[in-house]
Amino acid sequence: MIAGIIAAGEGSRLKAGGIMTPKPLVPVSGIPMIERLLGSLHRCGIRAVHCIVNEDSTVVRDYVEGLRLPIPVSFLVKSTPSSMHSLFELSAFLGEERFLLTTVDSVFDERDLRDLIAAASRDRTSDGILAVTDHVDDESPLYVDAQEDGRVLSFSKTERARWVTGGLYALSPRIFREIEPARLAGIGRLRNFLAHLVSSGYDLRIFPFSKIIDVDHAGDIRAAERMLGGR
Repeated sequence: MIAGIIAAGEGSRLKAGGIMTPKPLVPVSGIPMIERLLGSLHRCGIRAVHCIVNEDSTVVRDYVEGLRLPIPVSFLVKSTPSSMHSLFELSAFLGEERFLLTTVDSVFDERDLRDLIAAASRDRTSDGILAVTDHVDDESPLYVDAQEDGRVLSFSKTERARWVTGGLYALSPRIFREIEPARLAGIGRLRNFLAHLVSSGYDLRIFPFSKIIDVDHAGDIRAAERMLGGR
């Protein structure tokens, strides 16, 4: 399986807290988030990575290219208005087989990622498997309502369900059929694109992680470090 990393955000909330380092290079337990993520992807069997960064963050590309990692990483440098648009930009590199999509700021137990990739590799029917957690730490969580067999019924910003999305998705390239319909419908965010997929009849399933920390604020860094230290 190959992977796409969305690292094109501006990290405005971290900057508001005085952290001026580009978000992908913000260290968690001394390791920049993108370096930690790439290491996890390699150890979990991902064979190649395509990453999108914004035009003000070429230092991220330069940093990764200087690491001499055992996994090939290519970069697309383009500023996008949302993670959905970043996914669409990556579609040219991800459109042939099931792939893993992840945001750069999700911190999790690597064992959960390995299990997600294994489950996605076995799956031959669904259009996507979404990592979810019952640990809600996001200021704007996306709740997921699912059937007992794991099939996603709906998403909501306000109606509480057991699970929230965690920024990791194993997806079939079939979802790229919906790029143009989504654009015509004026959909502008990844969470709304996921809802569009479900309402259009695509089969999305959940995969529970023990905990996922979305690093948006300085306090999230400390929470992620506590989680990693206590695993």
